[in-house]
Formats: sequence, C-alpha cells, structure tokens
Amino acid sequence: MQRFDFAGATAVVTGAASGIGAALAHALARRGSDLVLLDRDAERLDAVTAAIRAEHPDRQLATYLVDLADQTATAQVAVEIGQRHPRVRLLINNAGVGLGGRFDQVTFDEFSWVIDVNFRAVAQLTHALLPTLRAEPGAHLVNISSLFGLIAPAGQTAYAASKFAVRGFTEALRHELVDDGIGVTSVHPGGIRTRITENARIGSGVSHDEYAAGRAQFEKLLTIAPERAAEVILRGVERRRGRVLIGWSAKLPDLLARVMPASYNRLLVTGLNRGVVRPVPPTSGVPVQRPADTLADPAREVA
Repeated sequence: MQRFDFAGATAVVTGAASGIGAALAHALARRGSDLVLLDRDAERLDAVTAAIRAEHPDRQLATYLVDLADQTATAQVAVEIGQRHPRVRLLINNAGVGLGGRFDQVTFDEFSWVIDVNFRAVAQLTHALLPTLRAEPGAHLVNISSLFGLIAPAGQTAYAASKFAVRGFTEALRHELVDDGIGVTSVHPGGIRTRITENARIGSGVSHDEYAAGRAQFEKLLTIAPERAAEVILRGVERRRGRVLIGWSAKLPDLLARVMPASYNRLLVTGLNRGVVRPVPPTSGVPVQRPADTLADPAREVA
C-alpha cells in the first residue's frame, strides 16, 4: 500500500475529549485532516474543538455527543456520520473504559458495560462505516487495543477480554480488507499519562482500601505523554503498520507472552515480589471513553 495521506482526509476519532483521543485530534489537524470527533463529555469535547479551531481555522470540525455504552445511540450516530461525512478516509476507534476487580468481584452488568464500550461499539461503528471507508481510496482503520490485549493479568478479566477481542477482530479485518486497499492497524499502548485514575470505576465487590492502595502505586506508572502516543500511532498509520506497540511496557510483555504464553504471569509476579519489575497497573477502573490503556513507561491511556 502507498503511505497514508492525511492532507484533505476526513478522520473520525472516538473518545476525543481527552487523553490519546484529544492528542490524536490535534495531531491530525496539524497534518491537514478534517475531523469528526465523538465523546460523551460535552465540556471537554468543546474545549478540544475550540483549541483546534483557534489553531487551524481552515479545518472542518464536527462533534457528536454519544455514550458508546448505548447501542441504539451508537447506531444513530453512525448513520448520521455516514450521511453527513461520506468521504471518511480514517476511522480511529479509541474510546475505552476500564473496570478493576476479579471476575467474582464485579457484577455481570459491570462486566457487560466494559464489553459494550470497548468491543461492541468498536465493531458496531466499524461495521456501519465500512462502506464509507471502501468508497474512499487509500482509507485506513485504527482500533486501539491495549497492553492488556497482549497479556491478561489477574483483576482485569473484563478489560482484558474486551481488548483481546479488539485485537482479534482487528487482525481478522486486516486480512479481509487487504484486497480492498484498506489499511488496518491494531494499537497496544503502554502507560500513558491521562485522566485514567481520576475516572476510575471499581467493581462492586472490590474494597475501597484495596483500590486506593493500587491507585497510588498505579499513578506513578503513567509516564508517557498522550502527544507522544498520538505521534507513534499516526506514524504507524502513515506507514500502514499492521500493529503498533507504544513503549517498552508494551513491547517487553508482548515478548514475554510469546516466549511463555502459559506462565508469563508467574514470572511477572516473581519479579514484582523481588523488586525486579514494576507492578502491573490496576487499570482498576478507568471509564474514560477515549483511549484505551495503561501500564508503565519505558510508553491509554486507558483505555
């Protein structure tokens, strides 16, 4: 495939009100793209769009307020985008939420909420906008998975399940769409410095003391700027990379999971107990619709 051309493209970005999503919106505007931005946080989304309009008055911007946990609302906004923006060249499914707690500490409704936002909405928007992407030469699709789409630590059953699903969905689509000339990228960020801890949600059965201790430790691990993550992602899009890992906190666990697919967790726990490795962050809750992810540096967002 030829390199992706951002200039004059229309890009759809979900979870655009903060974190990686906001950084992507700014970076795309600098590259000459018009924007269609989605989020559920009206105030922060307005602030992002106002800043972009001030810096890039020639860019076309459209915003949509939507809670991606609502299947009906997601379907409606997808139809509206398809009708009003028939020349979409780039779709970035970035919105994501998190939930901390073992499987037996969360309700099934809490579990389903994570799956709805992190996976069902990704598949739903992609399905609805795929005809638009097919009609635009040189189109590209980006789905933000996670470090926890590469490894699955205890206490992250809902989040890991959703992000592994995004990874598998994206990889299959890459193979299906290659003959259509549509590039497809799966993104796996490490620890991105976002509002993840401020927006944390914990399972109903998780004690607040347990969560507070994990949160204090976790905040130290968010060392990578969202702007850096956005640049890495868009460089991957430009070069039509099939997979983008951000930071050594994603690359090293990926390698470990390949070498020890059934026993990497034991090695991580042993290293943690001996102070050899940093703790795996308790993405203990991170309902921030936008990105997606979390771990340590060495580079989610959450999502």
